[in-house]
Amino acid sequence: MRMYDVIKRKRDGLPLTEEEIRAFVRGYTRGEIPDYQASALCMAIWYRGMTVEETTALTLAIRDSGEVLSFPDFTDLRVDKHSTGGVGDKTSLVIAPIVAALGVRVAKMSGRGLGHTGGTVDKLESFAGLRTDLSTEEFMSVASKAGLALVGQSANLAPADKKLYALRDVTATVDSLPLIASSIMGKKLAANDDCILLDVKCGSGSFMKTEEGSRALARLMVEIGKGAGKRMRALLTNMDRPLGQAIGNSLEVIEAIEVLSGRGPADLRELCLTLASHMLQLVDRGTLDECRKMAERTLLDGSALRVLADMVECQGGDPTWVYDTGKFPRAPYERAVLAPKEGYIAHTNAEEYGLACLTLGAGRSRLEDEIDHSAGIYLYKRTGDYVKEGEPIAMLFTSREASLPAASERLLAATVISSEPPSPQPLVYEVIK
Repeated sequence: MRMYDVIKRKRDGLPLTEEEIRAFVRGYTRGEIPDYQASALCMAIWYRGMTVEETTALTLAIRDSGEVLSFPDFTDLRVDKHSTGGVGDKTSLVIAPIVAALGVRVAKMSGRGLGHTGGTVDKLESFAGLRTDLSTEEFMSVASKAGLALVGQSANLAPADKKLYALRDVTATVDSLPLIASSIMGKKLAANDDCILLDVKCGSGSFMKTEEGSRALARLMVEIGKGAGKRMRALLTNMDRPLGQAIGNSLEVIEAIEVLSGRGPADLRELCLTLASHMLQLVDRGTLDECRKMAERTLLDGSALRVLADMVECQGGDPTWVYDTGKFPRAPYERAVLAPKEGYIAHTNAEEYGLACLTLGAGRSRLEDEIDHSAGIYLYKRTGDYVKEGEPIAMLFTSREASLPAASERLLAATVISSEPPSPQPLVYEVIK
């Protein structure tokens, strides 16, 4: 097989065979296919697309490019959840402890943030000493002992995806439906959990800006997962505004702990309970209503919070921080962002809020950038709230004092204040099975 012929076939709109796809993934992972040919194929896929069969073949080839986890000592069903990324999205830190507190094992590999979206691994590393780079054996041990393990992606898990994503990131081919779906599902299938819940974000703070695009991605991933023998479900959820009031690593951890303690913002609490209920139903714990009541109980009796503390301790962190969030380091510089006029917050561009947080040092522009875990934004006013002129909309936190003016300006430019209140929007648009 010549790579030239594979590129030409896709360029001309012809489907690739499973053999051709597997040969490409295998050759590129091994370094036998150069970047310029791989980038040419990615661009051809971007223009011509892929059939469901092609996308499934690409997904399975990515899965099989490295280690596929096995859990011989875990006889019960395991469940995983994946979010396509958003601003203020700390749901994994809440729903994983909820589900684990009810006896469902959660062994989850999560990602780091890049660009305007945050990552669970970066949030967890706000705990001093907590390790997310566990070996496979350590990962299994923590999941067995605490019922929950949240770690970064193993170096041996789907190595093809690491190479392909880095290439797509610099060749303007990230936003291709088959390439997105195969990247997400390749990693999920390599983690090899029995049930997968997908939280597919839609709106200004997500990578998929429209309901139509989000729905197409969700359906494709559900179909791929089912074809691989997994129990699948996807929820289309609102990311047209930041989720909760906190944006930034330690601020989001603290807010997640607030929800696990029975408090926290209503929208974050509601979405977490909804996602947890669907995860529990996937593993046969009852109807959605029954699962919802069980999930609520873990917040009231403190069992979910205890699971988080146990996991933090097992992964090398200090569990007392879970019970005393004042131990998280506070940023040395703060600035209030004041409303320029009176009215309703009619719209907040969530992506721009995320980029303002990035300016403060809470995220990365490049993978090698250092993160300021104390940096972030706390929102006093959100979409639909009434604000008076000069009243604080948000508070900015950073260790980089010079970043405050630019971040403040960006946040204000992304905030629309109107004399009329906005129409209410749902948290969940659709459930896809």
